[in-house]
Amino acid sequence: MDFYGFDYFPNYFNRTDQENLVDEVREIVRQAPLFVPRMPKTGKPMSVRQTNCGKLGWVTDKDRGYRYQETHPQTQKPWPEIPRQLLELWQKLSGFSAPPEACLINFYSPDARMGMHQDKDEGELAAPVISISLGDTCLFRVGTPVKGGKTHSLRLNSGDVIIFGGDMRLAFHGVDRIYPETSTLLKVPGRINLTLRRITPVG
Repeated sequence: MDFYGFDYFPNYFNRTDQENLVDEVREIVRQAPLFVPRMPKTGKPMSVRQTNCGKLGWVTDKDRGYRYQETHPQTQKPWPEIPRQLLELWQKLSGFSAPPEACLINFYSPDARMGMHQDKDEGELAAPVISISLGDTCLFRVGTPVKGGKTHSLRLNSGDVIIFGGDMRLAFHGVDRIYPETSTLLKVPGRINLTLRRITPVG
């Protein structure tokens, strides 16, 4: 796939590293429970459940829409810290001088989907978005920064990492389906997706 700024690292994390990440996610969820995000204006629930870690977390609801905030929308407590393993990943692969401020955690049940969208709520678009897949395989679709442009599909497996940066920072992307029971990493069928993001402009 020849998209400048889109990088794909299959099998980046080995099984032990994946298990360690899942343990970290479980601890994050214990402190900041998964919740169902809702679409702006309509209040329609998304099919994923989510939480965050880091200084800021991405949330959405009917009244206030897409945004980043410092606290969990239900507990009103600050988000847990980003695990060291993910900060090291950012430092190694991002090519960006400042650390990430948010890690969005999405849990996809076998019937969950994510429509084509851009990650554009961040103030620092020079920083990439780094995405980590854990659990069941998904059919991932990536396009261009132009809505309705040509798309390409690939299967993301547990341990895979992808990066949106450069000309592809605002590329449209989504998840078309989950392939249940393609991984034994999680206790239940489904997929965890972690996305590291920088929100505040540097300088």
